[in-house]
Amino acid sequence: MRAIPLTVTAVAAALALTACNGSGSGSSGKNSSACQIGKVSVQVGSASVAPAAGDTGEVPVSLTNQSAPCTLDGFAGVTLKAGGTAAAVAAQSGAKSDKLTLAKGDSATFSISYVRGKDGDQASLAATSLTVSLPGSDATESFPWKYGAVAGKGAADKPNAAVGAFQQAGD
Repeated sequence: MRAIPLTVTAVAAALALTACNGSGSGSSGKNSSACQIGKVSVQVGSASVAPAAGDTGEVPVSLTNQSAPCTLDGFAGVTLKAGGTAAAVAAQSGAKSDKLTLAKGDSATFSISYVRGKDGDQASLAATSLTVSLPGSDATESFPWKYGAVAGKGAADKPNAAVGAFQQAGD
């Protein structure tokens, strides 16, 4: 068996490590091609509101790219807030996110499903606002939450809600 010279092995390892970082990340660790709030308009649409405690509702969120092409790779970050409590909403169990590229004017949507909580119940989050962030970016935008209390999974800071995957909108 023939030994490979150490310098060839070291150069090959360095090239392999360099090739692994194809994310377009800058020094901040954020993806420079990621869609960003401010360059993408975000709108919370008309919801299918859960009418009573225990019912399920769905809140659609639409994005429209206003700038250069960008990517959505992962799930939106969603936080529900009530007073001093902020509760992160997890991605929908079993949902798979596909990487989407949005050209200027292109749109995408995702939805937030939730279980309506009982008003005044300690295990429900009396949410008053919804904060959205996009994958690969720290920027956020807040919107009023007008859909009633959200049931908690044992506690108000663990909302019984989920974020769905991004879907391309339009043709």
